[in-house]
Amino acid sequence: MSGHDQTPGALRGGAHDDARTSGRLTHVRDDGSAHMVDVSAKTITSRVAVASSRLTTTAAVVDQMLEGTLPKGDALAVARVAGIMAAKRTPNLVPLCHPLPLSGVSVDLERADDDPGAIAVRARVKTTGVTGVEMEALTAASVAALTLYDMVKALDRDAVIGPTRVEQKSGGASGDWDRESDGDGAGEPAGGLGDGRDHG
Repeated sequence: MSGHDQTPGALRGGAHDDARTSGRLTHVRDDGSAHMVDVSAKTITSRVAVASSRLTTTAAVVDQMLEGTLPKGDALAVARVAGIMAAKRTPNLVPLCHPLPLSGVSVDLERADDDPGAIAVRARVKTTGVTGVEMEALTAASVAALTLYDMVKALDRDAVIGPTRVEQKSGGASGDWDRESDGDGAGEPAGGLGDGRDHG
């Protein structure tokens, strides 16, 4: 799930292949200590990641969110900005993530198609760099959903966040991946998104 230093996409050539076949996490040294993986030999490419989350509450609360009439104000606008800010702060929150120059971040929030009492969150992050932005997209979606909860908790403390997951990624050595076309993640790329590894 990580777009960073938690491999096996963090190394190129033989080391990259060895990591994939052995299942070794190259952000962990032989003595068990963690370190930030050296990605300086990786190719600079355009990379995009999309992540989603959801806040499930009641239809009445969602109506207020969409109308901007919550006691705390415009929840969707606040959550959108919070998600964008969070994407830029990902390396400060997740210790082994590389700081990346983000070239674009968007956070979209709307009523879920399958549940009138839920808000669907979708974050898209883009960079041109040596490692992916899955973690930035996940952080943006997560913090946007957390912000929605903060905005509605006075009305519904039973509101639930999740699932939060990577939906798409493109660029890097592992190529493109899409959860929907890949059977909800059943046929993930080598190494598999969702396993805490860097997928190039």
